[in-house]
Amino acid sequence: MSTTSSESKSQLAYRWIRERIAAGVFGPGYRLVLSSVATELSMSVVPVREAVRALTAEGLVTFERNVGARVAAVDGAQYRFAMQTISVLEGAATAFAAPFLEPDDITQARKLNDVVRSGLPDLDPRVFREVNQELHRTLYSKCPNPRLLESIDAEWRRLGHLRGALFDIAPGRAAAAVLEHEALIGLIESGADAEEVERAARRHRNGSLNADLAARHPELNACGFAIPEGA
Repeated sequence: MSTTSSESKSQLAYRWIRERIAAGVFGPGYRLVLSSVATELSMSVVPVREAVRALTAEGLVTFERNVGARVAAVDGAQYRFAMQTISVLEGAATAFAAPFLEPDDITQARKLNDVVRSGLPDLDPRVFREVNQELHRTLYSKCPNPRLLESIDAEWRRLGHLRGALFDIAPGRAAAAVLEHEALIGLIESGADAEEVERAARRHRNGSLNADLAARHPELNACGFAIPEGA
């Protein structure tokens, strides 16, 4: 893997490991042998160790004494917390961006929604995730608040491999998402007020989250905490 003139060896190692985590090549629990990574990248262990420290700080990797570095395991509660945060941030960003969207942006969002619609009922989960994310990015990317956009990107980076590794499409959710996307796009196109757009965007993200966890983590309550036995 080549590096650019401005990219250090630790940055190269960081990017190489992170790309493989995001792609699912290194799944949850995968043991990262630093010496093997260093050999693969033709570098010493030192920059690889620095890269692993950065990934650990992001929550993508865990490190235990006498065990070593492993790709972080999927945690339903942490997934919920991350998606709740994303729903708040994206809802606000979409509302702020709405007045700045051009007709071409609306057309692009509808084209992406049509990709999901045309793939029903057997849409590949990876395609759904990618197209769905691009649709939402189209609707919020013109938000004039750069700090808000940076926060959204950071949350998605932190969540990335956890969502891709475990969460497929909950039964019936893709079809519901198509209708919710169209309603959200329609609100923006009609010039609805910011509060209404924000509520619709948040309601949609939370709907997807609740469907995911109801199907795969029924032990969690509405706030993302485990329900005590016998409750």
